Amino acid sequence: MAASYSWHVPQPLVPQLPLGLVAFVKRDCPTCALVAPVLREIAAQRELTVISQDDPTFPEGLSSVDDTSLAASWNHHIETVPTLLRIENSGETDRVVGWQRAEWEAVTGLRGLGQGLPDWRPGCGSLSVDPTIAADLAVRFNAHRLKARRVQLAELDDDMEVAFDRGWSDGLPIVPPTERRVLAMLEGTSRHPDEVVAVVPPDMVECSVEKVAINAVMAGCKPEYLPIVLTAVEAACTDEFNIHGLLATTMPAGPVLIVNGPIRRRIGMCTGVNVFGQGNRANNTIGRALQLVVRNVGGGRPGEVDRATFGNPGKISFCFGEDEEGSPWTPLSADFGIPAGTDAVTLFPGEGPRSVVDQLSRDPESLARTFAVNLRTVHHPKLIMVFDAILAIGPEHARVFADAGWDKAKLLSRLHELLQVPGEELVRGAGGIAEGVPAALAGAAALPKFRPGGLLTVHCGGRAGLFSAIIGGWANGSIGSQPVIKEIKP
Repeated sequence: MAASYSWHVPQPLVPQLPLGLVAFVKRDCPTCALVAPVLREIAAQRELTVISQDDPTFPEGLSSVDDTSLAASWNHHIETVPTLLRIENSGETDRVVGWQRAEWEAVTGLRGLGQGLPDWRPGCGSLSVDPTIAADLAVRFNAHRLKARRVQLAELDDDMEVAFDRGWSDGLPIVPPTERRVLAMLEGTSRHPDEVVAVVPPDMVECSVEKVAINAVMAGCKPEYLPIVLTAVEAACTDEFNIHGLLATTMPAGPVLIVNGPIRRRIGMCTGVNVFGQGNRANNTIGRALQLVVRNVGGGRPGEVDRATFGNPGKISFCFGEDEEGSPWTPLSADFGIPAGTDAVTLFPGEGPRSVVDQLSRDPESLARTFAVNLRTVHHPKLIMVFDAILAIGPEHARVFADAGWDKAKLLSRLHELLQVPGEELVRGAGGIAEGVPAALAGAAALPKFRPGGLLTVHCGGRAGLFSAIIGGWANGSIGSQPVIKEIKP
């Protein structure tokens, strides 16, 4: 996807500041009015350029530069007036914000400035950062950073209907990615808009930070979500995760995103009640943004490369945070070697979740057996080691293990023991079921349901209800997909 609904804004010329002292002011600022005599005093002894944001006749007695367009203020990052700069051949060497006599004297080299004035007064907000116009200024002066092709809509075109008609949507309405919105989204990352994040299958198209931002806007993300989306795109497009294969399979799996680290709380992700459901903007839009990138940049559309027989609702978005604060165990990210407390996202190739109900078990052995009999059914009770799974353990179930002193390693070890199945029960034809493993394995004493490391655990969900959940995986190993974890970078 390389489109936005807006006009082409040519790259503006950045006003160059003259050498010497430069002061940014506005008439509608008490501190600027206070220092007007000081500016005249400086101008009598030094090269001084005064740039006025709202009235080129201010201050009286000086020939101010008209910056009512705010081009100079915006491009030189003026946040407060008055601001006094020293400009040399090497560029800006000093900056003083507000009126501070000692610092103004140090920058100008003049002593005794502003006799009779207080030593210090804070300034006022620059017009260039006024929230009522800042976004429009960003478009006026910053839209040249965007390289995406702009789509011109007719006056009577409906944004939503155009997105549906052109195949940019996942079947739900999208947020029109105007320059204003895309530029605001890019404020969520320190990465350059032109930086290539990944080459996205199946069309193997280079995807820039800007293109990810466009799709994040369309998905409904906030700028602070963008680092997670960027990291998820990187993870999805690795050979290990194999998003192309995950698209092309007829199985119902898609990328599942699990977020760890402080970022979950900073952006308000859901880790508790209804953790896999609707209602949380971060959870739902981050996962959706990844899917839109795969669709709109990589060309992964249902009925084309996406060949899922059934699919699942999670293929629109399946993203959630782990409840680390309430967990008795280390987080999922630590299982992959990333220190607890580090922002990270794990991608798992998963189907939709299924509930595990056990209202009666109060000892860990009984509850582990409940988990085991449910885990054995992932995709088919007679198919083994081909599919991974996530066991999402709810707080009330987790408490059963914690109270008994079972850590995560002990639980996984016991589940591995309970999920050993005699070969004779797994072979094709056993139990009157044609599906199963080859007959040559009939003599095996026991075979595990999951490969080593193929069963992952996370702690999440509401604190009321003795429930857990299972997310079955797609084919693993070289023929399928591996879970991939990456640290989230700003």
